[in-house]
Amino acid sequence: MKLKIDEQADALYLTLGEAPASRTEEASPGIIVDYDDQDRVVGIEMLYLSKRAPETDLRRLLFESVPEVA
Repeated sequence: MKLKIDEQADALYLTLGEAPASRTEEASPGIIVDYDDQDRVVGIEMLYLSKRAPETDLRRLLFESVPEVA
């Protein structure tokens, strides 16, 4: 999994898999989802990042994992 922030494009892209995208769909305004040829999500792009999270320092990201429930 990779997270890429493009400050010039004002976008964030989350890569979820190595397969190339064969189909793209705009899930909601400015949220683009890429699918592979087996209809699995391989990437998610968020446009207008500075408007969606204006107070966020994009150089500092916090990743959290939710513990598994037995």
